Parts: sequence; C-alpha cells; structure tokens
Amino acid sequence: MFMAQDQNIAFDPRWQAVLDRDPAADGRFFYAVRTTGVYCRPSCPSRQAKRANVEFFPTAQGAEAAGYRPCLRCHPNAATPAQANAALIAEACRIIEAADTPLDGAALAARIGLSRFHFQRQFKAVTGMTPRTYAAAHRAGRMRRELSGNASVTGAIYDAGFNSSSRFYAQSDAILGMSPSEYRKGGADVEIRFALAQCALGAILVAASDKGVCAISLGDRPEPLLTELQDMFPNARLIGGDTPFEAMVARVIGFVEAPQTGLDLPLDIRGTAFQQRVWQALRDIAPGETASYAQIAARIGAPSATRAVAGACAANKLAVVIPCHRVVRTDGALSGYRWGIERKRELLQREAG
Repeated sequence: MFMAQDQNIAFDPRWQAVLDRDPAADGRFFYAVRTTGVYCRPSCPSRQAKRANVEFFPTAQGAEAAGYRPCLRCHPNAATPAQANAALIAEACRIIEAADTPLDGAALAARIGLSRFHFQRQFKAVTGMTPRTYAAAHRAGRMRRELSGNASVTGAIYDAGFNSSSRFYAQSDAILGMSPSEYRKGGADVEIRFALAQCALGAILVAASDKGVCAISLGDRPEPLLTELQDMFPNARLIGGDTPFEAMVARVIGFVEAPQTGLDLPLDIRGTAFQQRVWQALRDIAPGETASYAQIAARIGAPSATRAVAGACAANKLAVVIPCHRVVRTDGALSGYRWGIERKRELLQREAG
C-alpha cells in the first residue's frame, strides 16, 4: 500500500519541476523537506531530497507558518531574478502610463537601467507585448474614456496622448474597432454577428466583429446573454449568424467543452493596458493548472495589485479563451466567476481529467 501511495505522489507535476530544477516554476510554489526543516524554490541546486520527505506550499509565508526556515542557497523568501525583472518592467509600465506623449524606446530602457535590446526582450516576456504595443493599448484605453466624456472628438484625441489627429485616425479602426464617431454613438452602423446555442455548460453566445471573436458568454438562459451584448453596443447592428458563422460557433463550442484542443480563430480583444497584461498572463496558464490572483499580480510585475487583477478577470468577455476560470484563491479555493462558480468548477474538473 505504501509503495502505491508513493508512486502516486511521485507523479505530482510539482515534484517533476523540483526534479528538473525548473526556474519557470519559481514563484508558483515552494517545497519543504521535513528531515531538514528547510524550504526551497523548485530551482534550488541543493542535494535532492526524497519525495516522501517533501511537502508543497503555494507561498513562502505558508512554509514559514508551518515551521520551515528558508534555504541559504536559493533564498526562497527573496525576489527571484524573474521577479526583479518584473518589478523593473512594472516601473516601465508606470512611466509609459504617466507620459503625455509616446516615449522613445532607448530613453525608456535607459531610465530603468537596461540596454534597449534586453529591455525589449524582458518587457515582451513579462507583459506579452512590446513597449510600443503596450503604450498603444494604454492610449486606446484613455481614448475610450475621453470619448465617453469629452465634448470634442479632436479634444479627446489630444487628451489621450496622440500628438496629431491624422496619426490617430490612421490607427482608429485598430484602436477602437470602429471610427471615433461610431464608438461615441454606441457602435452605430457597426455590424456584430452573433449566435446563441446550447453546450454542456448551458446557453452560450458567440459574437464577432470584422476583427474576430469579441464575446463568448455562458448562462442558464439565452435571453440575458443577448441583452448583455446589446448593452455593450446599444446602437450596433446585431446580425444573426449565417451558415459559415454557425460553423465557427461550433468550433468555439468544441473548444469550450474541450479546452485542450485549442482554438485557432482571430480574436477581437479590447481592454485597458493593465487588463491586457492580466489577460495575457491568464492565457499563459496551461489547461489543468491554476494560479492565484496574487501569483498573477506577481507575474505581471504588480504584486500589490491583487484586487485589480480580480477586476480584470471580472471584465473578461471571452469565456474559456481567456481562462479566468483557472484563477483561484491563495488557499486553492474557488472564488467568483462571471459565468457562475459551478461552471468554473466544471471547467477545472474537465481540464484536470
């Protein structure tokens, strides 16, 4: 019986990460050795412990609360190089967000003490986008806010940080998904195709602009899902999907029911720069794995932004494609989910199986 139990626990993916001394696992969990009373990072170069003597903790604080002391070789209670880089990139993000006009990449890299090449590479690794794309996403968010309250489209353009109206109009379709006047009118004259169907998780709505899939919603009944879509763009032309669109919806439903299959479709993802950083981090979580809100905040270089991360998860409009269902509390318990906690539990169980 003992051998069977020992064989089962040996297949824990966290143990494999320890065996591989995988630096990519650092920060996701810590392991402690009962015989030494020490806890380590997964990448620790110390002599390998026996699996039967090892237990895992999601945080360093949890390991210390259980009576373990930090390893003197890997210093698990200090920032990892990856975390230090993330902190630098978070500072760069703050500089970008505070700037009135776009910053030169070399000057931005110099301000945080990195070479331009290293800065570009680290920024992409942490945020999932280049500094230029991040700045554009941030300006797009400012533009949406300005259009909602500014009496003049031209004033909104300059207040959002664009130094010329011609430059903005050249990019407006990519930034807003439509012209500024159309956006201000709640999507007037914009076509959004949609379809309602049933899947294993209940009713599902799939909607797409000419850029790609812009909404995947789940619910108990189809009517509230359609109402929600109408509220997003009250003046858009909502068009029922034709046969080709229905075929695309079938692919989306197949993905929702089996996320491991992947979904190779264009997406129309709209959000603030911060939301896009969070959503990219969520898409980096593999099926069958989970992460806490605090871990996601740390991965994007904003460890104090746990609540903001939760807010970005709640703002997600693409169920399963942006897998906010894989985010759990620090203790592993399930927290709120836009489309219902039971659907979250079901999705996680399917992926674990």
